[in-house]
Amino acid sequence: MYPPSVLLLATVLVLLVSRGTLGEEKPKLYSNQWAVEVVGGEAEARKLAQSHGFSYKGKILNGIYLFEHRAVFKRSLRQNLQRHQRLRREPTVRWLEQQEIRRRVKRDLRQKRTIEFSDPEWSAMWYLHNPNNLDMNVIPAWEKGYTGQGVVVTILDDGIERDHPDLERNYDPDASYDVNGNDPDPMPRYNPSNENRHGTRCAGEVSAVANNDVCGVGIAYNSHIGGVRMLDGDVTDAVEAKSIGLRPQHIDVYSASWGPDDDGRTVDGPASLAKKAFEDGIREGRGGKGSIFVWASGNGGRDEDSCNCDGYTNSIYTMSVSSASERGNIPWYLEKCSSTLATTYSSGSGAERQIVSTDLRHRCTESHTGTSASAPLAAAIVALTLEANPNLTWRDLQHIVVRTARPDNLNADDFTTNAAGYKVSHAFGFGLMDAGAMVNLAERWQNVPTQRVCSLSAMNRQTSIPASNRLVLHKTTDGCKGTDKEVTRLEHVQARLTITAMRRGELQIYLTSPSGTRSTLLDHRSRDDSTSGFNGWEFMTTHTWDENPEGTWTLEINNMDRHAGMLKEWTLVLRGTSESQGSHGNPHTPHPQLCTQTDSNGVCIEGSTHQVPPSTPLASTTIKQESTSTATSTAVKTERKSTTMKTEAVTPIPSAATLERSTHQVPTSTPSASTTIKQESTSTATSAAVKTERKSTAVKTEAIPTPGKATLECKEPNYLLDDMCVKTCPNRYYPSASSDQSQGRTCESCDKTCLTCSGAQPYQCLTCGPLSHLFNNTCFPMKQLPLDQGPYLFYVAAVFFCVLAVVLFFVIFGILHMRTNNKWCFKEEVQYVDLNGLGQKDRNGLVTEGEMFLSSDEEDLYSRE
Repeated sequence: MYPPSVLLLATVLVLLVSRGTLGEEKPKLYSNQWAVEVVGGEAEARKLAQSHGFSYKGKILNGIYLFEHRAVFKRSLRQNLQRHQRLRREPTVRWLEQQEIRRRVKRDLRQKRTIEFSDPEWSAMWYLHNPNNLDMNVIPAWEKGYTGQGVVVTILDDGIERDHPDLERNYDPDASYDVNGNDPDPMPRYNPSNENRHGTRCAGEVSAVANNDVCGVGIAYNSHIGGVRMLDGDVTDAVEAKSIGLRPQHIDVYSASWGPDDDGRTVDGPASLAKKAFEDGIREGRGGKGSIFVWASGNGGRDEDSCNCDGYTNSIYTMSVSSASERGNIPWYLEKCSSTLATTYSSGSGAERQIVSTDLRHRCTESHTGTSASAPLAAAIVALTLEANPNLTWRDLQHIVVRTARPDNLNADDFTTNAAGYKVSHAFGFGLMDAGAMVNLAERWQNVPTQRVCSLSAMNRQTSIPASNRLVLHKTTDGCKGTDKEVTRLEHVQARLTITAMRRGELQIYLTSPSGTRSTLLDHRSRDDSTSGFNGWEFMTTHTWDENPEGTWTLEINNMDRHAGMLKEWTLVLRGTSESQGSHGNPHTPHPQLCTQTDSNGVCIEGSTHQVPPSTPLASTTIKQESTSTATSTAVKTERKSTTMKTEAVTPIPSAATLERSTHQVPTSTPSASTTIKQESTSTATSAAVKTERKSTAVKTEAIPTPGKATLECKEPNYLLDDMCVKTCPNRYYPSASSDQSQGRTCESCDKTCLTCSGAQPYQCLTCGPLSHLFNNTCFPMKQLPLDQGPYLFYVAAVFFCVLAVVLFFVIFGILHMRTNNKWCFKEEVQYVDLNGLGQKDRNGLVTEGEMFLSSDEEDLYSRE
């Protein structure tokens, strides 16, 4: 048995070592359940489960069943390989997986003080009727008779209170299930804290009954509402899959206000079964038109989280919904990312109102918050739209959202206009959902063609990402022209990346389309100190919607860490349609509209627009990128050769109703060039300076005159930007009064070193890009980005104390060991005393009978007696 001091030191040592691993990935936790794909159907699955001592728990998806073993721990850090292997050896087992318990958090905002609930009135629902026109335009949809009749919406959450007086009339038992309890009743589990109120609150936003003097009014107040209880227990892949795949021929819309931890350090998404449930729902749901999945974008804004690190909101199959506060501001909890499609209202600062809904125990609330409240509002608007046109596919709905969402009155400084003419933001997507405009467009909508996928491997070897520097790669494509995968009009774009990094949160990733639309795939996450990097993670952007993918795409990775990273894979996935599939005849703006005359409010007057096709570059470009790091003596050379790009102007399809515009084509300049670009980047251990040399040769441009171009003018307060009228000039442009009096106010280009500026000179910068700093209104490249000393000093201190603890341990252990074995370097004076005069010494001087040892202190003691 070790002395207490040794045990104390050992405990301290363990704590220090464990503290140093807090930044690592959280350990996996396995349940006592297996998902098993069995050949032969349910009868064979039951027989197989019984033969191996499992309990049969039901069907998850077609051909896949859930087994549970009572002899296995319900929660374990290790997989039970013994039982796993026995099952796998069965000839009828095609696939199996022990279920991992996955952390999923509800995306409402916890209140720190008790909330007093009161009976809400219609006047409290500010987001449905606002005299300042800051609402979601629901009343016009109601006036047309759309109330969600015949549409089924299900809330995937912690259950719903089916007997709530404001939900009972619309409750649909066929759209409900208790996955946690494995029974048909989704009633929530009650406790003093009412923690399982989340699903009931979400349900009321969708389907609260109108005109019954209880609570408020659901946006789709005649829809059928169901609930799936799946968050009030261990969340596994099987639980998620069974919930997402529940009765897809009966349920139209699934609303989910949950996801992985919004802590700014988690990268997680659906596992294999949940992915299959999404794919099955998209392919087979609603009679082949596809289930509609509406997802809350997340509440991790305070922790600098990114919804592109959430595999549910980052999926092409979900409609990711963000939040705006009552005043149209960015709420403190909002996560910015390029996968967000649109926005609805929710809570904001303490002075701004929140969302009215039903609450647990037959009560009501005016305090529903976060993106949890936004997703059900979007699901309800989708229900109105499906009532207007039940034949809409899942992609049709996303197209309608993009075309009708309103960016006006939303306060975000990153709104940009893509090449198709849509304003889009990383905070709000394409803007606030507009129910009236959506049902109007749905009434005359024709289904879009089948989605095509053009997948391109953008690199053929691993490439280093220099420390405190950036890596820029280019990929030129014709959009798989001439094949059955050809894409000429984009929907979703994905960048599948595999990256290793010492600190994942120090990476920033951007993707720029051939038309110049720049998407932030990943922003800086200061809390993410994981060393796991990204393994085939598919970053998605909607910002290039309806653009033509032909041309050169640019991937930029900024590494703010003091350690180099490695890009191992970049695959560019272009999803959309092709003109060769034929026009679907829907109102759209495939290219920016050129307005020659506006009214007093700067709105384009009908009949005064011209369709402007993009310029058609005919180029053969060779890009050679050379990166050398002297610190590691590693040289990476990447050579890219582009293909010849040919773009034909697309004849515009006339819009209808409120989107109608009279258009005709205006020929634009058609540059023809042969360009060679050489880029050389050198990074040393002491300097992250980037030296770039660009040489352009044999550039020939033939311009075709643009008739009537001198007559283009934007009325105040608008500015002319590249043949478009914009309210504000974007980054890298500044507002200027044109020297041409016929053009009025224009947006002129800043110097290339400036991000924003007050003039065209390099000494007129206002802000700089991420790798430059501002000094005397001039942007200078950073010689070395500052290092984050916090984590560095912590690790130094941790190592020091660990070494100190080990040294102390061995010192004390050695002292105790020597004392126990009487091996000291000094000796006490010992006298032999014969107490009874009977003692003798043997010939070796050893004490025999009657003699004892006395130290000098003991001798004194005896002498005092």
